Amino acid sequence: VQLQASGGGLVQAGGSLRLSCAASGRALSNYAVGWFRRAPGKEREFVAAFGSTGMTTYGRSVKGRFTISRDNAKSTVYLQMNSLTHGDTAVYYCVTKYAVGPTSTTAAWWAYWGPGTQVTVSS
Repeated sequence: VQLQASGGGLVQAGGSLRLSCAASGRALSNYAVGWFRRAPGKEREFVAAFGSTGMTTYGRSVKGRFTISRDNAKSTVYLQMNSLTHGDTAVYYCVTKYAVGPTSTTAAWWAYWGPGTQVTVSS
């Protein structure tokens, strides 16, 4: 599975962005999908996941502000990010794994990673 994220860019604090991640090579209907991010000088951080059964999970720092969604027909996953703060500045990576059941917030669990897209929030 190859993943390609898009939609990153520069936004002012308080603004919104929507990231997209298109998967090629496989239909995503039986795949979990998710997002991680890495800020400069920080560890990789779980952002959100959407299991193949419909369950969503969010990282503590983004819960209530970010929404993950998926369109299996288009093999695309989205991350709507609202009320952005400077602390959301990071490279965002979309991930996926063939899995029917619960997802994981652990990076090692995810099998496929996209190359990342930069999100910069100006304060």
